[in-house]
Amino acid sequence: MPTIRRLVPVLLILLLAAAALVVIWPKTPGRFLPAYIPWPTGHGVKIGSFERAEIRLGLDLQGGTRLLLGAALPEGVEGDIADSMEGSVAVLRKRVDSSGVAEAEITRQGATQISVQLPGFTPEQARALLGRTALLQFCERAPGPNPDAQIPCGTDGNWVQATGRLDGKPTPLTSRFLKANSYLAADSVGNPVVYFEWQGDGPELSRQVTERLRGQPLGIFLDNQLLANPTVQGTIEDSGTITGVPLATQGNRVGARDLVVQLNAGALPVQLTVLQEQNVDATLGGDVIERSVLAGEIGLLIVMLFMVLYYRLPGVLACVALIVYTVLSLAVFKLIPVTMTLAGIGAFVLSIGMAVDANVLVFERLKEEMRDGRSYPTALEASFRRAWPSIRDSNVSTLITTFILYFLGGGLKIPWLGSFQAPLVQGFALTLALGVLVSMFSAIVVTRSLMRALVGTGWSRRADWMGADMRPPADVRPAGVEQ
Repeated sequence: MPTIRRLVPVLLILLLAAAALVVIWPKTPGRFLPAYIPWPTGHGVKIGSFERAEIRLGLDLQGGTRLLLGAALPEGVEGDIADSMEGSVAVLRKRVDSSGVAEAEITRQGATQISVQLPGFTPEQARALLGRTALLQFCERAPGPNPDAQIPCGTDGNWVQATGRLDGKPTPLTSRFLKANSYLAADSVGNPVVYFEWQGDGPELSRQVTERLRGQPLGIFLDNQLLANPTVQGTIEDSGTITGVPLATQGNRVGARDLVVQLNAGALPVQLTVLQEQNVDATLGGDVIERSVLAGEIGLLIVMLFMVLYYRLPGVLACVALIVYTVLSLAVFKLIPVTMTLAGIGAFVLSIGMAVDANVLVFERLKEEMRDGRSYPTALEASFRRAWPSIRDSNVSTLITTFILYFLGGGLKIPWLGSFQAPLVQGFALTLALGVLVSMFSAIVVTRSLMRALVGTGWSRRADWMGADMRPPADVRPAGVEQ
């Protein structure tokens, strides 16, 4: 009989697999499983502010928005626009990453255009996130007591930029002096409040402006749109707040969430206009996704059938380990979260093959050890020990390749040709790397624990159940012994 010490790891693995199954269980399981069975409904994961409803799908699977943006230098700014394009792409990338969008494609097209693809976004959401320069201006009433304040704010002519003096020169107070640590909170009655903090010369400029405007309104503008005009109650130096802004973007009025994202990402060095706007339908969607899942389930069953027929009892345990691997991998993809695209699905299928390959190496070594006359417990430990170098080297080689693909896909800059980004390559690399890591856990920990649980049972004494032919090989068979 197996000892309790050998059964405890198996129990822990099954509990882990059950938890992972709860995490990935879909809201509508009838789409992917036999519909005649009354499956329970999934509710996703929600722990405090952490929430995961469904596995995130990419633009090719769920659709989204594609924008073509044209760039131009702001009025009155001189310089080479080519120098500002790389900075613009970097700012847009920060905005997208901060908003939680994965697998977004942001690439330059020509000298003054930027192409953006956002999975799961409507055109209105995309414009609100990316279409703003996000330059926050602090302004005073016009005409005011400050002769240096000449730059207009807004479009009605009632405001001009508030300025202070640095090294004897008038300098406007804008978001260029903000730290990238703005955050969103709520006041005592639940209204959103945006907190910001100055850096560099910002505290000195803020002190000069608020000291001069004590008791007067201070207009806060984002891209010439008035957000709020509070009355200055006292001198403000290090930090401040913005109130009176709705939580979510409403039409042309920016929301507090988007405002925080844009302030932390920084202002765009160029002005962007939307040249083309396209609502992209999913390449694979609806019935096609369901059929793809069905095809994956059939393929998995075929692999499991082969393992059982060829390796017998170890094959059965490998099937259990493969199911655990699949559930754990999908749970990891959902919790991180990883955006699943066609390339990601291909990487996941590839990692399943690598998980099966590791089991094959172990089982073949197990049969050889048992043919040499070793008992099941000794043969089991020897098979894992001797198969491990091959498993380790093949998986490490794959991981090195995925790391290279991931970093090159994030942005490869070539002189005279510019920079290239390939989010689909990054998605493939990330999915494959995670799948390989989970497959190593499945092959070495899950399969090993299941097979150790057989030690001391009658099954472990049956060489034929282990798929091992106990007859000596033909080339070493004693003379006179028939095959």
